[in-house]
Amino acid sequence: MQYRFGAKFISLPALILLILLFQTAVAFAGHGEAKKEKTGILLVAFGSTMPEAQVSFEKIDERVRSEFPDVDVRWAYTSSIIREKMAGQGTDLDSPALALSKMMDEGFTHVAVQSLHTIPGEEYEGLVDTAESFEGMPKGIDKISIGTPLLYSDADMRAAVSALKSVFPSERKDGDSIILMGHGTHHAANIYYPASQYYFELVDPNVYVGTVEGSPSLDDIMKELKSRKKGRVFLMPFMSVAGDHARNDMAGNESDSWKSILSEAGYDCIPVLKGTAEFPAVLDIWVDHLKTAYSELKH
Repeated sequence: MQYRFGAKFISLPALILLILLFQTAVAFAGHGEAKKEKTGILLVAFGSTMPEAQVSFEKIDERVRSEFPDVDVRWAYTSSIIREKMAGQGTDLDSPALALSKMMDEGFTHVAVQSLHTIPGEEYEGLVDTAESFEGMPKGIDKISIGTPLLYSDADMRAAVSALKSVFPSERKDGDSIILMGHGTHHAANIYYPASQYYFELVDPNVYVGTVEGSPSLDDIMKELKSRKKGRVFLMPFMSVAGDHARNDMAGNESDSWKSILSEAGYDCIPVLKGTAEFPAVLDIWVDHLKTAYSELKH
């Protein structure tokens, strides 16, 4: 069957082709050139107000930019409290939603979002929900992939234990204990802390994992310490940054800090004020997760 097109008759396939070409031309006329692929990375941390803690973020930023030299790297922070406090000090920090909105507005088509949290708790779940809501929006970001936190799989747990063990203080002697302070949470993901304790026990029985706001607590650790009350105790953050919790709750001079409580109980406490992200061996795990997320953008 043929159809009249102007003064000529053409076949149905030819007519369909002409219609498609016309629609394409209209689309380009209305919206300009086809959207070019633009890939970026969004690093997302909880955040910290303490200047001393910024070294962790600097280490992460430096490492990621060296691994992805031709990719635009942005930052966002999940803690609204941190963002508000920093704004009061004259520093504006983006939330994940705001950062992704800016990237969408700037024409990014593919974004790898890397969580810099330690466990997949409430902050990570909120990040996932936010990132997924931006994927596939009209005229928005075509694809978003999300890199998992430091601890997510069995392989992550083993890698983190090995990495941390490699950076324990060189002056540590037989009988000296290590206490790692994690943040802790009421979220079900708190299970990663006692799980970490199990993995550490497999390689070093004098390592203890505790939390500020979850379980195990310092009381739980002290019950275990009583059975081997000898040597010194090194206190280290089990958090990406050595921020407020590390400097005050762990190593502060107030009577309720972990250092003060342990010292009162007769232990010789030595704080190590370095966040886990300051150690290249630990940072490797986050970077590996980012590399996985980045590669998924192309699939």
